[in-house]
Amino acid sequence: MEVQGRIKLIDETKEYGSNGFRKRELVITTEEQYPQHILIEFVQDKTNLLDSYQVGQMVKVSINLRGREWVNPQGETKYFNSIQGWRIENMEQAQQDPNMPPVPPVEAFEPVEDLNEEEHDDLPF
Repeated sequence: MEVQGRIKLIDETKEYGSNGFRKRELVITTEEQYPQHILIEFVQDKTNLLDSYQVGQMVKVSINLRGREWVNPQGETKYFNSIQGWRIENMEQAQQDPNMPPVPPVEAFEPVEDLNEEEHDDLPF
């Protein structure tokens, strides 16, 4: 499954327990009539996938729905769901290299005058 939206929050990677379980949470806001704020968990080695993304970017996230059953000490059975991300893609159209300066809009350039070839013909033949 996939979900698209704009990144609202990228949390830090957190470790749980003594076995080194790692989890990182991402919240995206869908762009539809009634926007939804979707919490997506990235676990273990997938936490690093979020390193190159920033708040405000439009992304598409590939997800799996996970469900768990838990029996509490009183013997009651409880069910929990989670959304787990395993891939993320940038959906921005004009992705620029951060080391390159921004390109000004076309309106910022002056029009080129149409020069007559005869006036500026400096070829030797």
